[in-house]
Amino acid sequence: MVTGEDISLLVKGGEGYNVEFKVSIPSKVRELTEEVCAFANAAGGVLLIGIDDQNILRGANLDNSKKSAIQHSISEITPTLHCSISQVEVEEKNIIAIEVPSGANKPYVYSGAIYVRIGPNTQKLTTAEQMRDFFQQSDRIYFDEGACKDFNIAKEINQDLFREFKALSRLGSDVSDDQIFRNLKLFGGNDCFKNGAVLFFGKEPEKYFEKAIVRCVAFKGLDKRFIIDDKSFGGPLLLQFRNALQWIFGKLNVRYDIEGQGSQPRKEIWEIPETVLKEAIINSLSHRDYYDKGATTTIELFDDRIEIANPGGLVSAIPPSEFGKRSHSRNPLIFGLFARMHLVEQIGSGIIRIKDITRESNLPEPRFNTEGMFSIVFYRPIQLAESDKKEGTMGNSVEEVIVELVKANPRIRLKELISKTQYTRRKVEYHISKLNQSGIMERVGVGTNGFWKLNIHTSGDNKGIEKEIEIIEQLILDGIRKNPKVTIDQLAKITATTRKTIEIQINKMKNKKMVERSGSTRSGFWKIPDDKK
Repeated sequence: MVTGEDISLLVKGGEGYNVEFKVSIPSKVRELTEEVCAFANAAGGVLLIGIDDQNILRGANLDNSKKSAIQHSISEITPTLHCSISQVEVEEKNIIAIEVPSGANKPYVYSGAIYVRIGPNTQKLTTAEQMRDFFQQSDRIYFDEGACKDFNIAKEINQDLFREFKALSRLGSDVSDDQIFRNLKLFGGNDCFKNGAVLFFGKEPEKYFEKAIVRCVAFKGLDKRFIIDDKSFGGPLLLQFRNALQWIFGKLNVRYDIEGQGSQPRKEIWEIPETVLKEAIINSLSHRDYYDKGATTTIELFDDRIEIANPGGLVSAIPPSEFGKRSHSRNPLIFGLFARMHLVEQIGSGIIRIKDITRESNLPEPRFNTEGMFSIVFYRPIQLAESDKKEGTMGNSVEEVIVELVKANPRIRLKELISKTQYTRRKVEYHISKLNQSGIMERVGVGTNGFWKLNIHTSGDNKGIEKEIEIIEQLILDGIRKNPKVTIDQLAKITATTRKTIEIQINKMKNKKMVERSGSTRSGFWKIPDDKK
């Protein structure tokens, strides 16, 4: 049974994969039961009532009627689940503790739904298809929950890394390692370390999981004919992440932005933003299929792109239509440990954030493959030389030529664009992506029925394009002045453009300090700095 000392330790570490706080018993106790069901479908956990969002002890009282209501609600979980409910005094405050075991008869269902634990959050699976797909491989889905019987905890833990983990997770140095292991649910059967704990804290996890490494390969050119560097990184997953990131930064171009004057540090600006690379690598380590013993996590660097891939496609619990909107990990224990070190941001927002940051950096949108080997492709910026200009009677650039060709024939095919611009497929695709991101051009429909649509009616030269953008910006500003709560869709109607065009222009206007957003997406409003009108 959990003790006051255990609770103090859990409070220091904050909420996580196996810990949830509530400030009080909710009026609808089913909210507690949903959390209990999620813990049972994962590695177990403890629900602490009487602690607020700032990890401050507030206290809560558990009388017989409330305890009975909670027990009755938990009894509605099927199959039957036995939990311990107790009231523990901590720092002169009463804290209610509901201890939930990892269920031996998964899946556990409450009110017709399955609840699962994703990092520090609970997620509900509602459709029969989601439930069937998720638990079809219930014995495989949680590789990190399996016990690694041969791992020697006393000798094989990377102590330096574990100390760093405790510090970043705000776990006290005066607490025994064994107590931390137990509170974090790192033990499997017979007090063996779980696979996920070995991968995260073991000195050499590849001794037990041969392919649990990251292989980084750099190629000369655009294909895989000529290898110029090939390195493999093993060890704890955190070190794999750091070594792989360092390897990438040793290959990419960087420029420096001097902010202010004097002793202020210069800002490094990488050709591919550091944030998206970190997100992609951690995702690959957290979500890969470690049961696949024939493949490793790979990072491949080409002159024009970086490809990061890991074994295992999209988790079956997430339909393709929900990709980027929902999150589910094959290895929730590993994901939860990364989250405790604050290396994982908002749950389920990683793909959206990656797309937003690359767009804000004026890079083509990354390409995702969700079948077989999951992969993400980041396109490196192409530096155009003078020879990259399409010399003609007007001296147009590649993008201007593409716009003119599309204006003349909206159904022009990619092969024709390549032929008429006399550039490689990769370069034409790159410029089409740039036109797409700028809101100038988009593809409507697919195959032979598809066509190109110009969202800004260009005159064939940059000055015309710039003038159209100025007009759209002015219309946006006028719309905001009339209604500070105007929506993106309303602005699209006002400007007679698309939602995507408005989103792109708003982001650019934010960067130029032309507009600001205050408050949330739903209840917030727009402001025009220093607007005297």
